[in-house]
Amino acid sequence: MVKLDRIEHFVTIPEGVTATLSEDGVVSITGPKGNLSRTFVSTSCKVYESETGFIVRVDMPRRKQRALAGTWNAHINNMVQGVTVGFTYKLKALYSHFPMTMAVDGDTFVVKNYFGERVPRRSAILKGVDVKVSNKVEVTVTGIDKELVGQTAANIERSTTIKNRDRRVFQDGVYLVHKE
Repeated sequence: MVKLDRIEHFVTIPEGVTATLSEDGVVSITGPKGNLSRTFVSTSCKVYESETGFIVRVDMPRRKQRALAGTWNAHINNMVQGVTVGFTYKLKALYSHFPMTMAVDGDTFVVKNYFGERVPRRSAILKGVDVKVSNKVEVTVTGIDKELVGQTAANIERSTTIKNRDRRVFQDGVYLVHKE
């Protein structure tokens, strides 16, 4: 098996986006939708600035260091995509007998009348994420940080899990339909 002496991932920064790298490893990216910053610190993996963007480099990599370099590359690309385009997750509510109602109450998402339950189910909406309910059954989760948008959508989906019933028969809930 061939040993690689260096792995480099190149991240290009598009027009209209500014990116900076501080000495302590904090990458800050500012674009038309907002700004994001994240710390990248490791003993084996380094991030360097170049003319067109960033270089994620690992010298004499082992398997875990190669994986870390690819992860950092994906994180920086997601940050660039978030400040330019943003992320949108679409969820849909399905029910067979009891019509559930959904609403946004401040920083919580509320599902009422789920399976005819009297106590509403709640889930957390993380900071920097916008949640909208339309047509009584469609939920749109948007934001610039991919991790926060995905976690908020997962919180909403998980709030309607069914316990002690057959999932093949009782399929009511809020499900992820589309990611953009």
